[in-house]
Amino acid sequence: MVISVSCKKLYNPPAISAPGSYLVVEGVINNGPDSTIFKLSHTVNLASKITLNPLTGAVLTIESDQNTIYPLTETRKGSYGIGSLQLDNNRKYRLRIKTADNEYLSDFVPVVNAPPVDTISFNVENKGIQINAGTHDAVNNTRYYRWDYQETWVFHSYYQSGYVSNGDTVVERVFPANEVYNCWGNDTSSTIILGSSAKLSQNVITNNPLTFVSSTSEKLGTKYSIMVREYALTADAYKFWQILKTNTEQLGSIFDAQPSQINGNIHSTKNPSEAVIGYVSAGTVTSKRIFITDQQLPGWVPAQPYPNCTLDSIYLQYKPAGATVAVNQENVYFNYNHLANPQDALIPVAAIIVIPPIGPEMIIGHTGAQPECVDCTLRGTNKQPDFWR
Repeated sequence: MVISVSCKKLYNPPAISAPGSYLVVEGVINNGPDSTIFKLSHTVNLASKITLNPLTGAVLTIESDQNTIYPLTETRKGSYGIGSLQLDNNRKYRLRIKTADNEYLSDFVPVVNAPPVDTISFNVENKGIQINAGTHDAVNNTRYYRWDYQETWVFHSYYQSGYVSNGDTVVERVFPANEVYNCWGNDTSSTIILGSSAKLSQNVITNNPLTFVSSTSEKLGTKYSIMVREYALTADAYKFWQILKTNTEQLGSIFDAQPSQINGNIHSTKNPSEAVIGYVSAGTVTSKRIFITDQQLPGWVPAQPYPNCTLDSIYLQYKPAGATVAVNQENVYFNYNHLANPQDALIPVAAIIVIPPIGPEMIIGHTGAQPECVDCTLRGTNKQPDFWR
């Protein structure tokens, strides 16, 4: 018997292995009370150690077909913005981008205002909750929609600390300024969410899937909120987002259909054949927020993100076996000004108190644990969001 073994050659799609990079434009010309923000970046090779490559120092303007110009300002690296715009719904608008060595223009696009988000609902399923959106457009401005969302949730550290080291000694923690037990986490949508009523008899969309949250997720442990933004699209914009969704989310193996050419509406004035990833739209963006508490759910127990937390007892006066002099263990474990590596300090949790036969109670030390078990700000913020209720 002869067995023939062959090796398949590693396949690197052109968009992944190409030595150059493509300009990526993210944003919407926002016709409403919210700011207009565009983010510019360049794609990176998957082999690169760089994960973000923002384009800084560009000059961006929004222009109407009557030559009204709105300049944007770079607010942070690669992010350009302008405050509330009150656009003329009867005019068309485009984006102009000037870089050090190139210039890009989007096509003029109409103002397509999104209708209100009718509903954000959730269905309890065996393994979590499915969150859906519903909308309708009574005036038929569009039949094509896109959504994105931002999630916020309360979470807790494993231990609740009432004490903190100031570097030299352990003192009582000041609340709420030094709160490290209750925190808020945030996440944003990472998939492209689309919906269309073009093939429906009515311009109504119900229960369009947004995201699924697992029953074991920490997000559902206490209180969870999701804020959904809705964008109205033209047919061409919808087609662009469909292709981008397929290319980024639905490809299986190299034996499946290869990525389609992503033709957006942004072009280089110097090199019209240059690929630019992005599609500029204009219109109002509507939004809706809901809250979900653990009381609305079946009593699920989230997976514990703290598998190796232990509480140690640290004493102010500790005499090891055979020693003649007691040492202050808190200078060894808590008080970072006394440590060679301050980042190795534990965080005190609670006081260790003794009550002698005569006299007042005494603190003889504190329990403590690793920072990741005590300080929730390592994974979120202890500042309650303004919208929280």
